[in-house]
Amino acid sequence: MTTFTLHLPRDAWPGDPTALDEAELVKDAFSWGAFFFTFLWFFFHRLWLAGLGVLVLVFAFGMALELLDVHPVAGTIAALLLQILIGLEANSLRRWTLARRGFPIADVVTAADRDEAEAKSFARWLEQRPATARPPVSTSVPSTPRRLDPVIGLFPDAERSR
Repeated sequence: MTTFTLHLPRDAWPGDPTALDEAELVKDAFSWGAFFFTFLWFFFHRLWLAGLGVLVLVFAFGMALELLDVHPVAGTIAALLLQILIGLEANSLRRWTLARRGFPIADVVTAADRDEAEAKSFARWLEQRPATARPPVSTSVPSTPRRLDPVIGLFPDAERSR
């Protein structure tokens, strides 16, 4: 079973089926595409800043290995470890970029594959009721008068009892 995150626009109302047109489903697992293709995977998913950061990181890492005159076997192992790190963090960077663009995480589901995760998350989204804009206003008079001065501190009522 794999975990997936559902990202929807920030202004989407629960239960709104039109919000699912812009939905993004991101797998929370190792990304083989990012492992093999590094910055090209990021550019393919339109993750421009993360892709540029990974591109600079890969080239700077290669130059540092050259400048330090690292043995070729050790350099290959170090480059492989960098690729593994990129594969592990690629989907996290994708979630970060989506949140930055106004698509925060709306739901988290566990499923066997992407199709099942999409069906589960969309069904859970659609069965939610839209929230009301404001709670109903009570017409009863409050039992204690409201304080008009600003509250400073965590327990302003304790100050009155002294």
